[in-house]
Amino acid sequence: MGSGPSQPRWFGTLRASLPPMKDKTVVITGTTSGTGYICAQVCGELGATVLLLNRSSQRSAKALESLRAAAPNGTFHAVECDLQSFASVRTAAAEVAKLTPEGIDVLCNNAGVMALEDVATKDGFDVQMQTNHLSHFLLTALLFPLLEKRAAAVGEARVVNHSSVARRMPDTPLSAAHLGKNGGNLGGNASGISMSGPRWERYHQTKLANCVFTYALHDRLQKRGSKVKALVAHPGLARTNLQVTSGEHGGMSPTFTSIFMKMLSQSGEDGAMGIVKCVCDSADVIASGQFWGPNRGMQLTGAPGLVTPEPLLNGEEDKKMLWQLSEEAVGEKFAL
Repeated sequence: MGSGPSQPRWFGTLRASLPPMKDKTVVITGTTSGTGYICAQVCGELGATVLLLNRSSQRSAKALESLRAAAPNGTFHAVECDLQSFASVRTAAAEVAKLTPEGIDVLCNNAGVMALEDVATKDGFDVQMQTNHLSHFLLTALLFPLLEKRAAAVGEARVVNHSSVARRMPDTPLSAAHLGKNGGNLGGNASGISMSGPRWERYHQTKLANCVFTYALHDRLQKRGSKVKALVAHPGLARTNLQVTSGEHGGMSPTFTSIFMKMLSQSGEDGAMGIVKCVCDSADVIASGQFWGPNRGMQLTGAPGLVTPEPLLNGEEDKKMLWQLSEEAVGEKFAL
């Protein structure tokens, strides 16, 4: 499972502790490789039905075939979804609804891109912000009735967002400009050797948005008395295809990537433990508002633990701003 030469250190212990997921339906974005693929495989091994939301490609077709072979206990469905297009997200949500008449147990907003060029999507937004946050906000809004339906039937459902240590590097607050229709006008394409510069600021803003969205959603769910849980995880520094893709687009130098990743990273399996725990662990362990991931030192490696959110992640004004601007961006009222 997964990618990268390093061997998992903690993953096996977590995997052995997980309960069966028979009769559960899980929707995951970004499952062609890395943490999303690993999470999908674990869900399948545990007996779940897994909907795989990816752009149509040879990679996604191969991943579907590989998952079916690796996890025959599971049921896998491919749903075409391009997170760089709001229209595609709407089409995907409609297809998911057709496939899940009894509701959804878990929506895992996993897919992401990192340190890409300063370009706009056809919807006009920064390619990183639309892929990593705005389209996931829209997907969550569209699928929320299915989550509530399932939660009412079985006692709970979950939204799991995937952040990063980049949420706190640099320590700049959430920016309205990055959530707006300003793609291609957010600092240019310079990239510092140590993950700095405007490419990384744009990435930081998306990973910060993932957390702010989670806490804003949690607050609204609690006020509503909903049985849907909002969770967030981070992978630490994991060896996945994300670094390769970033390097291909000029976001990371090959020398820096090879040295930094070899010295400080963990395996893709270990990196996936945060979302795997949030998606798969039992209801008595997982509570709304939790943040799971490596929580020692710089939070780069280690078994998943509960992470204390930094102040940037949970500010009241930032939560209000993110919700309002996200609704405006995607053209969808997410009324909670």
